[in-house]
Amino acid sequence: MLGSLTYTIANCHTSTHQITNTVTSFTLLNFRPRAFCSNTLTTTERGCKMSTVKITPSAATLSTSIKHFAKIQRPKFIAPRRAFTIISMAPLEICVKQSLTTPNKLGDCPFTQRVLLTLEEKNLPYDMKYVDLRNKPEWFLKISPEGKVPLIKLDEKWVPDSDVITQALEEKFPEPPLTTPPEKASVGSKIFPKFVAFLKSKDPSDGTEQELLDELTAFNDYLKENGPFINGNEVSAADLSLGPKLYHLEIALGHYKNWSVPDSFPYVKSYMKSIFSRESFINTRALKEDVIEGWRPKVMG
Repeated sequence: MLGSLTYTIANCHTSTHQITNTVTSFTLLNFRPRAFCSNTLTTTERGCKMSTVKITPSAATLSTSIKHFAKIQRPKFIAPRRAFTIISMAPLEICVKQSLTTPNKLGDCPFTQRVLLTLEEKNLPYDMKYVDLRNKPEWFLKISPEGKVPLIKLDEKWVPDSDVITQALEEKFPEPPLTTPPEKASVGSKIFPKFVAFLKSKDPSDGTEQELLDELTAFNDYLKENGPFINGNEVSAADLSLGPKLYHLEIALGHYKNWSVPDSFPYVKSYMKSIFSRESFINTRALKEDVIEGWRPKVMG
């Protein structure tokens, strides 16, 4: 019979991480003395949150680990928000909009960012295929006759539409859970269309600004009572959908109308700051210049 130690690696933030003697929990089985290679674990999963690895120790090592278990300190990393096991798998292929301003960079589609945020928050590896939507390549039109992004390959099939994709990812990779309860799923959903209407408006008195302010008021009140996120203390799918749209709102309205979310909405401003500062968001956000260029045709009409 063998013995084992369970090593738990918590909240890594760089591309390669070495964790030495970071035993935070252990499992004892009936065992016989057996050597193992190293007590240094190296992870190379980008942005990992939590990984649990079982290794087979020698009797001496197991005894020492048990003896000093209470003295071992937690690794000096930021405490993880969620715990989950890294999945060893090939990167998921995803077609994304290419930057309008910088070659081989991610473009400004908020719906694509929603999917990328989901992949990041679930710590799933992915491989982006940049698509120039102004001159769509033939290979892309073969797999996406409508020529739209995002498009992801799941179980050897290309799946379109951010709603469908995020639901499929939740079903296929349920940990960590990101589902928003149905009664909260539509919170803040009217902000984006009101933002677009106001951005495109050329008549200051047509009421589009007030309609946007009304939606922001409702969202601010909701967050005051239920925040800091839509589903309370944890980020969920609804936040990953709304966050990119608020990012576009901030940049586009700031550039084209010299407008920003008023200070009278402190909970909305705090929400935006929290979402925009997440590592997953930073990794997947479009360049500011791309957001501006992306909205230019709609603004200029």
